[in-house]
Amino acid sequence: MQLIDVNKEDKLIFQHNVITSGRYDYSACMLDILFMVLSCLEKNKLEYTIHTHDIEVITGRKWNYKQLREATESIGSRMFEIDTPESYDQIWLFSRVKYLKGTGSFTIKLNDEATPYFFDLKNNFTAMQLKSVLNCSSKYAKRLYAIACQWRSVGTKRFEIPELKNMLGLIDKKGNEQFERISDFKKFVLDIARTQICENTDIEIDYELKKRGREFFWITLKINTQKFKQLEIDFEKPLNIQKFVSKLTNYGLNQEQAELIAGKEKEKDFDILITELNEKIRQRKLKIENSVGYLVGVYQKKGILQAKN
Repeated sequence: MQLIDVNKEDKLIFQHNVITSGRYDYSACMLDILFMVLSCLEKNKLEYTIHTHDIEVITGRKWNYKQLREATESIGSRMFEIDTPESYDQIWLFSRVKYLKGTGSFTIKLNDEATPYFFDLKNNFTAMQLKSVLNCSSKYAKRLYAIACQWRSVGTKRFEIPELKNMLGLIDKKGNEQFERISDFKKFVLDIARTQICENTDIEIDYELKKRGREFFWITLKINTQKFKQLEIDFEKPLNIQKFVSKLTNYGLNQEQAELIAGKEKEKDFDILITELNEKIRQRKLKIENSVGYLVGVYQKKGILQAKN
């Protein structure tokens, strides 16, 4: 039995639901920049350096620097519209982008006014897999993947079609609508997104359109809930520890075992262990019939888990 390779591709990212459901029109490249920032958030830290090599390793695609600079320029002019019972906010997520010449990297500074939507998540967040969202090339697939992740614990979510189009930035302030014909909306948005999400992410989606009178008016997203379980965050515990615990339980360790290991072992050391084990398995130097039992044995030898009498 081969153990699953674990690396930064499997990282979970956490996005406030008001951003998931907000009305904005970001290109695919702009969304990837946002998701890379989400992947390295640290409390009370406003500046983040993004290395283009990291996203190229995850996706297998080269970033076009001209496209990248155009994308960060456009981010500066795109606002998020957030409608809550208390207020209607127009916010800009980033206050500055600085390209570091010759390094293949750039630094992004968060806008102070936007920090609550990055850090004050409480229970109002969407958990997504970084590799999944980056592997979708369509901007609509990326957005619908995030929306589906928000509702995956429910399994379905119904929208009025104009509501969903507004979220996706397909209707402007003057009421001009892209893909007004339902056949175009299906072909260029929904069908492409469904295909890419099912092929490239940790979930599967489908959709159903229903009419009101003679016109299609509602869309129901159907989300496969079997692949992933939404992570509950306990804000009394460090987020990196909770992510590590979630990773360990995905390997089949129980919650108690995972918490004991995460409390004493560094996640990078666990990743090294898995990489080395997989290499031995591929070289046929090691045969593992029970991967969970093997990992338990490793941590029993380290004194982290107690051996049963």
